[in-house]
Amino acid sequence: MSQQQNIDLVRLSESNLTLGDENEDIRGRKVIDRAGDEIGEVEDLMIGREDARVFFLLVGSGGFLGIGEKTFAIPVDAITRIDEQHVHVDRTREHVVGGPEYDPSIVREGSASGSSNSFWEDTYAHYDYGPFWAPGYTYPAYPYYETGGPGRPDAPGVPDDYGTSGRRTGV
Repeated sequence: MSQQQNIDLVRLSESNLTLGDENEDIRGRKVIDRAGDEIGEVEDLMIGREDARVFFLLVGSGGFLGIGEKTFAIPVDAITRIDEQHVHVDRTREHVVGGPEYDPSIVREGSASGSSNSFWEDTYAHYDYGPFWAPGYTYPAYPYYETGGPGRPDAPGVPDDYGTSGRRTGV
């Protein structure tokens, strides 16, 4: 087991935070794998309760009309670029859907030092990234907008302090 701190993540949609620029909201965008195939759609973002940094995309995949759809957590470390309609990741669709399925009823049952942590550890291990609570972790410099991103023509590819959707506003 990795050296851990309390892992206190919350869905952005369940927090009292809002986006500084709604054009940078990646929820609802299609997630595309490294081969150009669609994986699913960004349903929500898991953010740190204390620092409001985005650590995971919650991506709905599979199913038909919402039946049979599964949700997977993809670490933000896997993002290679973002455009106006898509979030591109460095894994294949098969890799993503072969990973741990996100089930909020199970993940939330664990305390900050219990079974909830094992889900996040398993997810990071599946993607072969070090967890954000590990010594030496460096927060990824995303998003990578192809043309500076919506509303950001003066700063191509340069994120703000919290990344795309983790910006604190009105706090």
